[in-house]
Amino acid sequence: VVIEDCAHTMGARWNGVMSGRHGAIGAYSTQTYKHLNSGEGGLLITDDADLAAKMIFLSGSYMLYGRNGTAPDAAVFEAVKYTTPNISGRMDNLRAAVLRPQLARLDAQCARWRARYRAMEEALRGTPGMTLIERPEKEEHVMSSFQFLLLDWPAEAVRAVVEGCAARGVELKWFGAPEPTGFTSRYDSWRYAESAPMPRTDRVLAGLLDMRLPLTFSLKDCATIGRIVREEVTERAPA
Repeated sequence: VVIEDCAHTMGARWNGVMSGRHGAIGAYSTQTYKHLNSGEGGLLITDDADLAAKMIFLSGSYMLYGRNGTAPDAAVFEAVKYTTPNISGRMDNLRAAVLRPQLARLDAQCARWRARYRAMEEALRGTPGMTLIERPEKEEHVMSSFQFLLLDWPAEAVRAVVEGCAARGVELKWFGAPEPTGFTSRYDSWRYAESAPMPRTDRVLAGLLDMRLPLTFSLKDCATIGRIVREEVTERAPA
């Protein structure tokens, strides 16, 4: 079963097909900063009745599955109701009620995020020592954050960029820092499972930086932030 991780791509499309429609299951996050925001939570979609029945049981329906408004025919549940555990992963009604009004505005909000991403991209394009993500023509992206790469920079120089931007009010998240902060944990931070060395991944993570693009930013704000980041990176770019 292919589960499509759509935590950061709700509303995006690839070659005209919505994110979440490429696999058997689409998994969306509605955690803080996501395109639909309920603070915590998430949701799953599928066209497969058997998978839907299993997901409803896993979510913690007990034997009240018939009350689920998206449930398949009752006969589908007979094959799974005695073999599927309850992991109580259901969303409460309060969070769902917060999300439903946001659905009607999703397309408009996605367009606003794209505009802010393009404004930031325009401000940063051509910055010495900086690599931007080239967006394929088939991609209709939705970005509530912006990433760029300072590839093969010394760690001290990247840290200086982060500190210089912070001093001017711009917060960057650096995935190459020695210790994870906020959401910047890497595969080598997850010591509850063994991992093989990943030198090519490490090379990218060492220079990867991320910043939020909340809709509270105006296009003018994005241009100003982009100018600050450009100046700080240009000043410290390796010769």
